[in-house]
Amino acid sequence: MADTRGAEPPDTTDLDRLRSAAAGCHGCALYQDATQTVFGEGSKRAKVLVVGEQPGDKEDLAGEPFVGPAGKLLDRAFEEAGFDRKALYVTNAVKHFKFKRDERGKRRIHQKPGRTEVVACRPWLLAELRAVRPDLVLLLGATAAQSVLGTKFKLTAHRGEPVEAPEDVADLVPSAVATVHPSAILRAPDRDEAYAAFVQDLKAAHDLLK
Repeated sequence: MADTRGAEPPDTTDLDRLRSAAAGCHGCALYQDATQTVFGEGSKRAKVLVVGEQPGDKEDLAGEPFVGPAGKLLDRAFEEAGFDRKALYVTNAVKHFKFKRDERGKRRIHQKPGRTEVVACRPWLLAELRAVRPDLVLLLGATAAQSVLGTKFKLTAHRGEPVEAPEDVADLVPSAVATVHPSAILRAPDRDEAYAAFVQDLKAAHDLLK
């Protein structure tokens, strides 16, 4: 049986040490099928820390966050909203790819991480927050938002709004904005409308830095 006691990051704010330690994480069962841990990347002095749900197929293979179709859309939206991707720190609430195989056993289909997996991986996210100490945390999708703001947070009620973090993470999250995950835009019936709304959310977040 796998040892799945939850993540146990080392007591450090050195992102390189954290990344190296996360590579061997067995905090939940997802490591058994994933290619590798996909840790966060970006500026150690980033004013904005971006949190997504989990790595997808492309990210799992590359070992880098947001390099697939959703990542390309996100890069375009960041540019339109005034963010420089290179100045951000980008990560995920869950660091391993959760998937199922299609009927032919070839294509890997994304599965939403469960609460147990989000909780197991949360210590890595908190360690990243301690290391970067951002001015703003941008949360992409309900899984990311609830991993930081708690399970009672409703994205539909507070999308694009500045929100206060709960007491247990208030010292790490001075300000937060939650919006949809870019993959939701790729699935939207009207992509242009969904994309425009997404960019508006990002612009609202960017305005908080001024």
